[in-house]
Amino acid sequence: MRERILGLLGLMRRASAVSPGEDQAGDAVKAGKAKLLLFSADVADNARRKAENLSNGRNVQLVPLPFDRGELGAALGLGSCSMAAVTDLGFADALMKLLAAQWPEDYAETAQRVRQRSEKADRRKTQKGSKRAGTRRTDV
Repeated sequence: MRERILGLLGLMRRASAVSPGEDQAGDAVKAGKAKLLLFSADVADNARRKAENLSNGRNVQLVPLPFDRGELGAALGLGSCSMAAVTDLGFADALMKLLAAQWPEDYAETAQRVRQRSEKADRRKTQKGSKRAGTRRTDV
């Protein structure tokens, strides 16, 4: 299961759905694009506080991963990485499902929140008169 999770992180990197590194992750959170803010198990205290401060007051779930910087970096195609932001809601949902399946006591609650957010986004996309659905309201 660990290999599937790390493989999904690599797929997210190839799809440009993740912003690796403290600076890029911070920029994604500040721009409102981040859905999850991931950090490694052996992250430094300063970086952990930075991640907590970035996620406070924003609609971003803070997720501590069970992987060290080396494993996370290798999955993302980097030497080492302590923090990353997931910018795609579908990938965020898939990642949280895998984490919750492996470690339900740690990730089930966050996975549920991300799933609800994903379902809400899907409902908005399919609503009649939605710009995303491609229809226009002309009888105003």
